[in-house]
Amino acid sequence: MKIIFTISLLFLLTTLLCSCPYSSPYQLDENPNIYVEDDLLGSWATFVKKPVSGKDEPVKLILTKRTDTEYNIAFTGKIDELKPFRLVSKDSITGTAFMSTVAGRQFLNISIKGINYIAELKLKDGNLSLLPLVEHFTAKMIQNNSELRNCVEFHYKTRVHAMYDDDFCLRDMVRVN
Repeated sequence: MKIIFTISLLFLLTTLLCSCPYSSPYQLDENPNIYVEDDLLGSWATFVKKPVSGKDEPVKLILTKRTDTEYNIAFTGKIDELKPFRLVSKDSITGTAFMSTVAGRQFLNISIKGINYIAELKLKDGNLSLLPLVEHFTAKMIQNNSELRNCVEFHYKTRVHAMYDDDFCLRDMVRVN
Protein backbone atom coordinates (compact mmCIF):
# COMPACT_ATOMS: atom_id res chain seq x y z
CA MET A 1 0.00 0.00 0.00
CA LYS A 2 2.86 2.37 0.83
CA ILE A 3 4.51 1.80 -2.57
CA ILE A 4 1.29 2.67 -4.40
CA PHE A 5 1.02 5.89 -2.43
CA THR A 6 4.67 6.76 -3.19
CA ILE A 7 4.27 6.08 -6.91
CA SER A 8 1.06 8.13 -7.03
CA LEU A 9 2.75 11.00 -5.22
CA LEU A 10 5.76 10.92 -7.56
CA PHE A 11 3.50 10.87 -10.62
CA LEU A 12 1.53 13.87 -9.32
CA LEU A 13 4.72 15.76 -8.48
CA THR A 14 6.16 15.06 -11.95
CA THR A 15 2.97 16.28 -13.59
CA LEU A 16 2.95 19.47 -11.54
CA LEU A 17 6.60 20.25 -12.22
CA CYS A 18 6.27 19.64 -15.95
CA SER A 19 3.22 21.80 -16.24
CA CYS A 20 4.62 25.30 -16.26
CA PRO A 21 3.96 28.28 -18.48
CA TYR A 22 6.71 29.35 -20.85
CA SER A 23 9.19 31.63 -19.11
CA SER A 24 12.12 33.44 -20.64
CA PRO A 25 14.50 36.33 -20.11
CA TYR A 26 13.25 37.60 -23.51
CA GLN A 27 10.09 39.40 -24.58
CA LEU A 28 8.19 39.62 -27.87
CA ASP A 29 9.20 43.28 -28.31
CA GLU A 30 12.27 45.13 -27.14
CA ASN A 31 10.15 48.00 -25.80
CA PRO A 32 6.43 48.48 -25.22
CA ASN A 33 4.90 50.27 -28.22
CA ILE A 34 1.14 49.56 -28.02
CA TYR A 35 -0.89 51.95 -25.91
CA VAL A 36 -2.79 50.70 -22.86
CA GLU A 37 -6.36 49.70 -23.73
CA ASP A 38 -8.88 51.21 -21.32
CA ASP A 39 -11.27 48.28 -21.96
CA LEU A 40 -8.81 45.95 -20.22
CA LEU A 41 -8.28 48.03 -17.08
CA GLY A 42 -9.99 46.92 -13.90
CA SER A 43 -10.66 43.72 -12.00
CA TRP A 44 -11.52 40.46 -13.73
CA ALA A 45 -12.55 37.23 -12.00
CA THR A 46 -13.05 33.57 -12.85
CA PHE A 47 -12.94 30.15 -11.23
CA VAL A 48 -10.10 27.70 -11.88
CA LYS A 49 -9.99 24.02 -11.08
CA LYS A 50 -7.13 23.20 -8.72
CA PRO A 51 -5.01 20.31 -10.06
CA VAL A 52 -4.60 18.53 -6.73
CA SER A 53 -8.04 18.91 -5.12
CA GLY A 54 -10.14 19.30 -8.27
CA LYS A 55 -12.13 22.06 -6.55
CA ASP A 56 -13.11 25.29 -8.29
CA GLU A 57 -11.39 28.24 -6.63
CA PRO A 58 -11.80 31.97 -7.40
CA VAL A 59 -8.94 33.88 -9.02
CA LYS A 60 -8.90 37.59 -9.75
CA LEU A 61 -6.79 39.49 -12.29
CA ILE A 62 -6.30 43.22 -11.69
CA LEU A 63 -4.94 45.42 -14.49
CA THR A 64 -4.07 49.07 -13.88
CA LYS A 65 -2.28 51.63 -15.99
CA ARG A 66 1.42 52.00 -15.15
CA THR A 67 2.46 54.19 -18.11
CA ASP A 68 0.94 54.96 -21.50
CA THR A 69 2.20 51.59 -22.78
CA GLU A 70 2.53 49.42 -19.64
CA TYR A 71 0.18 47.78 -17.18
CA ASN A 72 0.54 46.84 -13.52
CA ILE A 73 -0.78 43.30 -13.17
CA ALA A 74 -1.82 41.37 -10.07
CA PHE A 75 -3.24 37.89 -9.56
CA THR A 76 -5.08 37.16 -6.31
CA GLY A 77 -7.02 34.20 -4.99
CA LYS A 78 -6.23 30.67 -3.87
CA ILE A 79 -2.67 30.57 -5.20
CA ASP A 80 -1.08 28.68 -2.31
CA GLU A 81 0.49 26.14 -4.71
CA LEU A 82 2.79 28.88 -6.05
CA LYS A 83 4.22 29.90 -2.65
CA PRO A 84 7.16 27.44 -2.86
CA PHE A 85 8.28 29.20 -6.07
CA ARG A 86 8.51 32.52 -4.17
CA LEU A 87 6.24 34.32 -6.63
CA VAL A 88 3.58 35.17 -4.07
CA SER A 89 4.05 38.24 -1.90
CA LYS A 90 1.40 38.57 0.79
CA ASP A 91 -1.76 37.29 -0.91
CA SER A 92 -1.02 38.04 -4.57
CA ILE A 93 1.41 37.80 -7.46
CA THR A 94 2.33 41.21 -8.87
CA GLY A 95 4.27 42.37 -11.88
CA THR A 96 4.16 44.48 -15.00
CA ALA A 97 2.95 43.75 -18.50
CA PHE A 98 2.81 45.22 -21.96
CA MET A 99 0.99 44.30 -25.13
CA SER A 100 2.48 42.88 -28.33
CA THR A 101 0.86 41.76 -31.56
CA VAL A 102 2.15 38.61 -33.29
CA ALA A 103 0.47 36.79 -36.18
CA GLY A 104 -2.61 38.98 -35.80
CA ARG A 105 -3.08 38.04 -32.14
CA GLN A 106 -2.62 40.06 -28.96
CA PHE A 107 -0.18 38.91 -26.32
CA LEU A 108 0.80 40.16 -22.91
CA ASN A 109 4.49 40.11 -22.02
CA ILE A 110 4.13 39.60 -18.26
CA SER A 111 7.18 40.25 -16.09
CA ILE A 112 7.13 38.84 -12.56
CA LYS A 113 10.29 39.06 -10.47
CA GLY A 114 12.49 39.41 -13.57
CA ILE A 115 10.99 36.43 -15.42
CA ASN A 116 8.89 36.99 -18.54
CA TYR A 117 5.79 34.98 -19.39
CA ILE A 118 3.99 35.13 -22.73
CA ALA A 119 0.18 34.86 -22.69
CA GLU A 120 -2.33 35.30 -25.48
CA LEU A 121 -5.02 37.79 -24.53
CA LYS A 122 -8.57 37.47 -25.87
CA LEU A 123 -11.39 39.91 -25.21
CA LYS A 124 -14.67 38.61 -26.64
CA ASP A 125 -18.26 39.43 -25.71
CA GLY A 126 -17.15 41.24 -22.56
CA ASN A 127 -15.14 38.23 -21.32
CA LEU A 128 -11.37 38.28 -20.99
CA SER A 129 -9.17 35.20 -21.37
CA LEU A 130 -5.47 35.05 -20.54
CA LEU A 131 -3.85 31.97 -22.10
CA PRO A 132 -0.15 31.44 -21.27
CA LEU A 133 1.93 29.43 -23.72
CA VAL A 134 3.12 26.07 -22.43
CA GLU A 135 6.83 25.64 -21.62
CA HIS A 136 7.44 23.29 -24.56
CA PHE A 137 5.61 25.28 -27.25
CA THR A 138 8.95 25.32 -29.08
CA ALA A 139 11.98 23.06 -28.97
CA LYS A 140 14.24 25.83 -30.23
CA MET A 141 16.74 27.49 -27.90
CA ILE A 142 15.71 31.15 -27.78
CA GLN A 143 18.64 33.59 -27.78
CA ASN A 144 16.95 37.00 -28.20
CA ASN A 145 13.66 38.88 -28.51
CA SER A 146 13.35 38.51 -32.29
CA GLU A 147 13.86 34.72 -32.10
CA LEU A 148 11.09 34.50 -29.51
CA ARG A 149 8.78 36.53 -31.76
CA ASN A 150 9.61 34.28 -34.74
CA CYS A 151 8.96 31.10 -32.71
CA VAL A 152 5.59 32.36 -31.50
CA GLU A 153 4.63 33.37 -35.04
CA PHE A 154 5.74 29.97 -36.40
CA HIS A 155 3.81 28.18 -33.65
CA TYR A 156 0.55 29.94 -34.52
CA LYS A 157 1.02 29.44 -38.26
CA THR A 158 1.75 25.70 -38.05
CA ARG A 159 -0.73 24.53 -35.41
CA VAL A 160 -4.46 24.07 -35.61
CA HIS A 161 -4.67 24.71 -31.85
CA ALA A 162 -2.07 26.67 -29.93
CA MET A 163 -0.41 24.96 -26.97
CA TYR A 164 -1.52 26.64 -23.74
CA ASP A 165 -0.68 25.69 -20.18
CA ASP A 166 -4.19 24.71 -19.10
CA ASP A 167 -3.32 24.76 -15.38
CA PHE A 168 -2.57 28.50 -15.62
CA CYS A 169 -5.21 29.58 -18.15
CA LEU A 170 -7.74 32.13 -16.96
CA ARG A 171 -10.69 31.65 -19.32
CA ASP A 172 -13.84 33.74 -19.68
CA MET A 173 -13.10 36.17 -16.88
CA VAL A 174 -15.85 38.68 -16.15
CA ARG A 175 -15.38 42.24 -14.99
CA VAL A 176 -15.96 42.73 -11.24
CA ASN A 177 -15.88 45.80 -8.98
